[in-house]
Amino acid sequence: MASLTLAVAILVILPIGLAISAFTDLFTMTIPNWVSVALLASFVALAPFSGLAWPEIGLNLVAGFAVFCACFALFALNVMGGGDAKLLTATAVWFGFNHSLLVFLTTVGYVGGAVTLVFLLLRSQAASVLAMGIPLPQSLVNAKKIPYGIAIAIAGFLTFEQAPIHLLAMKAFQ
Repeated sequence: MASLTLAVAILVILPIGLAISAFTDLFTMTIPNWVSVALLASFVALAPFSGLAWPEIGLNLVAGFAVFCACFALFALNVMGGGDAKLLTATAVWFGFNHSLLVFLTTVGYVGGAVTLVFLLLRSQAASVLAMGIPLPQSLVNAKKIPYGIAIAIAGFLTFEQAPIHLLAMKAFQ
């Protein structure tokens, strides 16, 4: 690990990008393209200095490509939104083609199911919730989509500590 600054950058960039995505998806039902681009570009810029070997960096990019192919198919079938597909792809690159990616994707599925149930419940009871004076974003009440960026962000927060680049960054603090 080259420096403490590099370690801090590795540890904060992905969580900040995920948080921005979750909030924008909640309030606007979109995930800005610049967030996914920034996450991917940040990984490419930081990975060579993080202690990851070149073959491992290549496998991280392969992981992103594999996730992109699956997400593109789901997008083409109108099962997944484009912003969700791009965010999931950019996040997968940070995990790499290893066990941590499987844990992340599995967690996305479970958290996504829970988020979907919560949103469906809120929408079905929106009139009651609004009558109690609890404000709900209009995008939440009126939209037909589920802001899956929230699930991707939560899963990323829960599993990032297993990613190899995270483990290498943590060694800078020991």
